[in-house]
Amino acid sequence: MKPISFKRHRFPADVIRHTVWLCFRFSLSFRDVEELLAARGVDVSYETIRCWAIKFGSSIARRLKKRRGAPPPRWHLDEMVCWIGGKRVYLRRAVDDEGEVLDLVFQRRRDTEAALRLLRRLLHNQPIEPQTMTTDGLASYGAALDILDLRLLHRPGRLRENNRAENSHLPIRRRERQQRFKSQASAQRFLTTHAAIYNTFNVQRHLISRPTLRRFRADADGAWAAAVA
Repeated sequence: MKPISFKRHRFPADVIRHTVWLCFRFSLSFRDVEELLAARGVDVSYETIRCWAIKFGSSIARRLKKRRGAPPPRWHLDEMVCWIGGKRVYLRRAVDDEGEVLDLVFQRRRDTEAALRLLRRLLHNQPIEPQTMTTDGLASYGAALDILDLRLLHRPGRLRENNRAENSHLPIRRRERQQRFKSQASAQRFLTTHAAIYNTFNVQRHLISRPTLRRFRADADGAWAAAVA
C-alpha cells in the first residue's frame, strides 16, 4: 500500500497522527479532543479534527487490518438498535471469541435478507472458515444459514454463550452518545474505523499479568506506528 501522505497540511504529521489516535482510541467527542490539544498548545478546531478523522481514519484502519492475523473460527453474531437522524436502524455485528470485531453493517430490517448480507460479507472477507456461529434466538439467522448450507455450524438461542457479542456492544453505545451520528453512511465509516483500532488495542488487561500487558501494549503501539508511517 502507498504511504499515507500528510502533505499540504498546516499542522505537523505527528500532531495529525496523535489526533486521529485520540478520536478512535478513546470515547471522546471531537470537541473533547480539541480541548486536550489546546491544553498542550495546539490550537485546532473540532471541525478540522473531524476532517482528519474522516480523511485518515479509513486508510489507517485498512493498514491495521492487513497486519492482523486470522481470527479464531468461533464467531458470535448479534444486533443492536441505533437511532441515526431520528430513525431506528439495526447494527449487526460479528465478533470472535476474543471479542474482536470481525465485521459490522447497518440495516433497516431484521429479516433473512439482512442476515444473509452480513453472513456473506463475513465469509468473503475473513481468511478462515468458521467452526461455530453463536446467535440469539432471532429466526432470520437460522434461515440465512440454511440458504448458505451452514446450518450445522449454528448455535442458536444460547444467551450466556453469546455474552461475548452482547458485551462488545458497550464501546459502541459510548461512541453513539459521543458522536451523535447524522447519517447511516457516516456511522458505518466511523465504526468500521473504530473497530480496526479497537481490535489493535484490545488487550483484555483483566485477564493477563502486568509484564504481558506491557508486551501487548508495545505490540499495539508498534502496529499503530507501522500503519501511520
